[in-house]
Amino acid sequence: MGMPRVRRTFIDGPFGQLHCRLAIPEDAERAPIVCLHMSPKSGKSYHDVLPHLADKRIALAPDYPGHGESDLPPAEPHITVEDFAKCAWTVVDTIGGGPVHLLGYHTGSMVAVEAASQRPNDVISVINISAPVFNDEEQAALGGEYSPLPIDEEGTRFKIMWERVLQHRGPGMTLQMAAASFAENLRAGDDYEWGHRAAFAYAPTYNRKLAEIGHPVLVVNPDDDCHDQSLRADALMQNGRRVECPQWGHGFLNAFPSDAAAVILEFIAETERHA
Repeated sequence: MGMPRVRRTFIDGPFGQLHCRLAIPEDAERAPIVCLHMSPKSGKSYHDVLPHLADKRIALAPDYPGHGESDLPPAEPHITVEDFAKCAWTVVDTIGGGPVHLLGYHTGSMVAVEAASQRPNDVISVINISAPVFNDEEQAALGGEYSPLPIDEEGTRFKIMWERVLQHRGPGMTLQMAAASFAENLRAGDDYEWGHRAAFAYAPTYNRKLAEIGHPVLVVNPDDDCHDQSLRADALMQNGRRVECPQWGHGFLNAFPSDAAAVILEFIAETERHA
């Protein structure tokens, strides 16, 4: 039996339609894994790894409101990580409910921890690809660095976007992969930084809730721009561990999907044996 192909669907959510990618094996019998993306990307970040994760389980990757192909939320009040987590649960409930494993990447790490806080009884484990444990100074600096860039005829916004993609490009990430990542930044138009704004506003709450969470937690720590912050998770986690992956950087889910899935599924299998 081969790996399932990735399918796409739209689900009605609190801010309009939510777009979601799913890999559904014919023999799905294990708890689903919910894949939560960084900002300002989308579930497309998981497209290549979803079939590898769908080992007798549904693997799904929703787009947050205002990201990917999901509808844009209202400008006021500002969209929050709490809203992103509630929307993720809307998708989970639509496909059949929990319990689930939550896998997040950067902003998605925050969404995963928040989702586990919202509905702890529906969660088996939490995996964070990078743990964005920011201090106050970093939170302020990043909020300024990732503030919206005005559009102009010189294309300054797009030049800086592309430079950032290349700056953070990890091993194995081809220029074609970089271009696909860059394209996801453009989907929300002038509102492309709403996800970063939500993440930086949530940063102190993430630190607190990561310390409170009782579920098994795995921090996968690639060599990316949150590597040093992820080291701080050790002092916070009650029931977690960190695995260093210096061979990976941004783009590793696309460049090395089977290897990435193996690390994640090994942890998931361990948590299910002890559940």
